[in-house]
Amino acid sequence: MTGLRWRRADSQGTLRLVQRSLSATKSRTALHRAAVVTGQLLLVLLGVWVALRLLGIAWSVVWPLVLALLLTTLTEPPARWLRNHGWRPTLAAITVTVVALLIVIGTLVLIVVPVANQSSELVTGVQDGIQQARDWASGPPLNLGDDQVTKGIDSAVAKVQSSVGSIITFTLSGVSTVVNGIVTAVVAIFLMFFFLKDGHRFLPWLRGQLPGRLAEDVPIVATRSWNMLGSFVRSQAFVGLLDAVCIGIGLWIVGVPLVLPLAVLTFVAAFVPIVGAFFAGFVAVLIALVFNGVTDALIVLGIIVLVQQLEGNVFSPMIQSRGLGLHAGVVLLAVTLGGNLAGIVGSLLAVPVAGVIAVFWGYLREQLSEPEIEDVGPEPSGDPVSS
Repeated sequence: MTGLRWRRADSQGTLRLVQRSLSATKSRTALHRAAVVTGQLLLVLLGVWVALRLLGIAWSVVWPLVLALLLTTLTEPPARWLRNHGWRPTLAAITVTVVALLIVIGTLVLIVVPVANQSSELVTGVQDGIQQARDWASGPPLNLGDDQVTKGIDSAVAKVQSSVGSIITFTLSGVSTVVNGIVTAVVAIFLMFFFLKDGHRFLPWLRGQLPGRLAEDVPIVATRSWNMLGSFVRSQAFVGLLDAVCIGIGLWIVGVPLVLPLAVLTFVAAFVPIVGAFFAGFVAVLIALVFNGVTDALIVLGIIVLVQQLEGNVFSPMIQSRGLGLHAGVVLLAVTLGGNLAGIVGSLLAVPVAGVIAVFWGYLREQLSEPEIEDVGPEPSGDPVSS
């Protein structure tokens, strides 16, 4: 192959077209370097694939551990405060764990009790909603008669009866999922207690177990990752609080009942990406439909969609990017990739995983960077002048 390049040939500014040949030696060197880099990259990708496979095999252990770490980021500051004020680590861990459980139970009661008190009104409202839907279907523009509506209901019932086997299988799998979720939650709570009790001893113990340079590097990366994880959980809690306040104010203005339980449900659901927001919004729209009618339900739906769009595209990336040191675009891409790879769990863990990778990469750059040489000027010549 040959290349062409314009070069200035004389003092009059005449340009000549000079033909230059590619160097065979340089070409072989470039190909060799490209092959080496490609081979190294393939080895790294193979290592990542093996690590992900092992992670999937041990997921029943890893998932409670991750949940316990997320819970510990919220409960460790009060436990540390108690230890600093003379409490024994075991007593501080027990106290904080019990208080956290009471807060969770109180939150559930705050949601369930008002709904249970108005359950009869809710059932009546659902029945009225079904009747309104039938009346709407019988009028324009559908103009469906009662016999057609009844036929449609009978057809739906027949289809359900023909799918009893699939429904039973789905129900059993759902029950199994609930049981696994309860077991995971219990294990995570016990792990959180042990983290609160002995977590402050972990880094000194780890430093004594690792050889050579790892005894210095690993604790530093672990400390930075822990601080990043705490920042993520706090920012997520702030985003959930922002959603709960905005949606709660909107529901109060519209006049929807059960505003406080719906706001609390919105806050709790914010910790579960995608599905949590969908579930909380569905409950709010359903209650607005039952108690206030179709118009107010559509208004509530518009409020929820607006708040969720602002939270997902503006507030959450901005807050998380500041807390984690990641650009808002990186946060969005991480959540999208995590959701595509592992669904809800992937969306939940995508941002902290991206933060841990950023922490590791930042520390690696620090260690691999060459120290900057300060320019102090030319070395003085001759002997220094003494006074």
